[in-house]
Amino acid sequence: MYSVDAPIILNYNIIMIEMKVMGIALDTRTGSPIVVLHDLQNRKALPIWIGSAEASAIIRKIENIAVSRPMTHDLIIEIIEKTGYSVDRIEINDVDKETYFAIIYLKNEQGEELEIDARPSDAIAVSIRVNAPIYVTANVLANGSVSCDSAKDEEEAQEFRNFIQNIKPSDFEKLIKDDKQSDQ
Repeated sequence: MYSVDAPIILNYNIIMIEMKVMGIALDTRTGSPIVVLHDLQNRKALPIWIGSAEASAIIRKIENIAVSRPMTHDLIIEIIEKTGYSVDRIEINDVDKETYFAIIYLKNEQGEELEIDARPSDAIAVSIRVNAPIYVTANVLANGSVSCDSAKDEEEAQEFRNFIQNIKPSDFEKLIKDDKQSDQ
């Protein structure tokens, strides 16, 4: 469970966790590239299998490798900016049978927002070029993340077990009473 100070935003009552690109790895079984995101506390990592072209685009930006002509994701940003919009953020908001889904959010000076359906790899490649935040829904993170800090996870699990062991029925009565009073 995330601590209270975790970077979380609410978007239509969906909990979103800000993530950063940790890097690119290779699946040792298949040789497929994997982009690895991590939360700001380095507690959870989210691996997403991607294509070679997108991995190259992400690596070029991470390593600050200059190219003589605009690559696809640079071109996308140029088009976005020429139309009066900028990349506000990206959200990786769903996963179905190991396929992840993302949205690139664009905003203009009037505050109008556009949602562009995208593959997470393309959305990430675009976002890191303009330093736009990357958000992942708690649901996606729960389904696909791995722990980066097992000692902290075990500590929190032990705290929770201790809490459960010390709970009394009267504690629930107090919570229900407080909740009824707040509804009035």
